[in-house]
Amino acid sequence: MQHRKSPFNRVSVIGLGYIGLPTATVIASRGIEVVGVDVAAPAVKAVNAGKVHITEPGLERLVSQVVSAGRLRAVTSPEPADAFIIAVPTPFVEDTSSGSPAPDLSYIQAAAEAIAPVLKPGDLVILESTSPVGTTEKLSCWLRDARADLSFPIQGQHGTADVHIAYCPERILPGKALEELISNDRIIGGVSDACSQAALSLYHLFVEGDCIVTDARTAELSKLTENAYRDVNIAFANEMAFICDELGVNVWELIRLANRHPRVSILNPGPGVGGHCIAVDPWFIVSGAPQQAKLITQARKVNDARPAYVAEQVLLATQNHSDPVIACLGLAFKPDIDDLRESPAMEVVKELSQHGGNQLLTVEPNIGKLPAELESKGIRLSSLDEALACADIVVVLVDHSSFLAIDSNQLAGKTVVDTRGLLPRLNKQAEHVDNYTMTAE
Repeated sequence: MQHRKSPFNRVSVIGLGYIGLPTATVIASRGIEVVGVDVAAPAVKAVNAGKVHITEPGLERLVSQVVSAGRLRAVTSPEPADAFIIAVPTPFVEDTSSGSPAPDLSYIQAAAEAIAPVLKPGDLVILESTSPVGTTEKLSCWLRDARADLSFPIQGQHGTADVHIAYCPERILPGKALEELISNDRIIGGVSDACSQAALSLYHLFVEGDCIVTDARTAELSKLTENAYRDVNIAFANEMAFICDELGVNVWELIRLANRHPRVSILNPGPGVGGHCIAVDPWFIVSGAPQQAKLITQARKVNDARPAYVAEQVLLATQNHSDPVIACLGLAFKPDIDDLRESPAMEVVKELSQHGGNQLLTVEPNIGKLPAELESKGIRLSSLDEALACADIVVVLVDHSSFLAIDSNQLAGKTVVDTRGLLPRLNKQAEHVDNYTMTAE
């Protein structure tokens, strides 16, 4: 794409994780000076060495290029800039009053307090972190409290402000981040019209998709709605998987046949829903309108029930073996990435580890070391071939592309709990595989 002339001499990205680092790198590749900020010193050190601390195809090569060109560097404390993009985590915590998860905005507030001292008139602050409705207005208040000498916009009020604030949610797919940062449409939700126009001028520098302007609250709910929609549809597939197991029907065959209807497109079931989006964002809607979000709440409950159910199926299978070895294939929350956040596969493995007498092997080709919480339980990270050779029970939790190369003869005589529909996709199906359950995205 042809680079536009930038009205920003320096852009600062707060948070160098799965969203922040690719965003910072793409902006830097457009010839703009970018300063990345992260409280994790190892991440800062890696970026300044032209390396990456996350797995994302093509990212390390591009990071190396922009760092070598002097366009990207990383620090642990914010510096003055013309635009600040906040891309920090928004986890949820248990709300003791309601019993449902509630959003934790402490990282956003900490980011606001960190950048406040270096703000100046004319600056732009953009929140990209997935957030409950009203968070951008809170961001403006936090900044206003920290910098009484500057004016900040107020939702619904006209007039000028020293600092522009907008909400522009990310919507990229891990594994395709660099491509989708450029090609995907973006929602621009300014606290005021002037804020929206300021944010537009930044995203037009690197986004080829449409940039669509709305208000901050609608932009916030738009992102949450996208992921809640997917969660509800996955829940339907997972509920059908429960039903199929109860009625003795092959869920994969059922979905294949049902999807031949021209207006039916059922998703694939799975061991649950993971990642820091689909498994989290619906709760942000629920927290804002708990009495109205009945379907969304129930979908969350259906999907959250899957890991324990899968573990139960595996434990039932152990009754057919003496001192069984269980091999769990995959720990990431989706195929071909290293991201274990909110991973249902991790939940299944942790559940199995609580039942003694079984040797547990895990295969996760995208990581080099198991998380401490698994290692401490005596679980071992294994190669695929070793796991298949040793295992009595094989549990397919993630359909990594490398697992598609499994020779079905390697499964001879083993019990297979296939939660991802892997077996139907293997080149050959061996009749001697004991396909214990097709329970499952």
